[in-house]
Amino acid sequence: SRGINAEYGGSLGMSNVNIDYIDDLLPLVERLDRELKNPDLTTFVCVCIPEFLSLYETERLIQKLTALDIDTHNVVVNQVMYPDRGPDGCAACGLCGSRTKMQKKYLDQIADLYEDFHVVKMPLMPVEVKGVPMLQRFGKFLQAPPDMSSLSIHDLVKDL
Repeated sequence: SRGINAEYGGSLGMSNVNIDYIDDLLPLVERLDRELKNPDLTTFVCVCIPEFLSLYETERLIQKLTALDIDTHNVVVNQVMYPDRGPDGCAACGLCGSRTKMQKKYLDQIADLYEDFHVVKMPLMPVEVKGVPMLQRFGKFLQAPPDMSSLSIHDLVKDL
């Protein structure tokens, strides 16, 4: 191999410029390529919200990573609404009900698109996720998502 500088330097008008360092980068780039493609070392966790544009961009990312042979089999869906229910079983607030209905459409699409993936639905929290106790609580939800069928979203943070 004659090197990048010898091969292309003159034709790029850089015959007096030392770009041999690019040749030195090749082993590093090759190692990074191997590590990114090794699922024992690297996996991408895609994070989205249940809305059109986010789902679209997540699908584009997963297709690109797959085409590059980079492992991705996890999707985290953030800000999923679990509204409080009234006595009739409907969402207690109209806005919450309409947002939940809209999100359901995209959550169904996520379930169809990523049926072979590990998908975690993270609830939209009633308070900002900041500070060590809240981050630790939220982190636990990533490992074991709460069963929201019998909980109010407020139950998740009432002791913090």
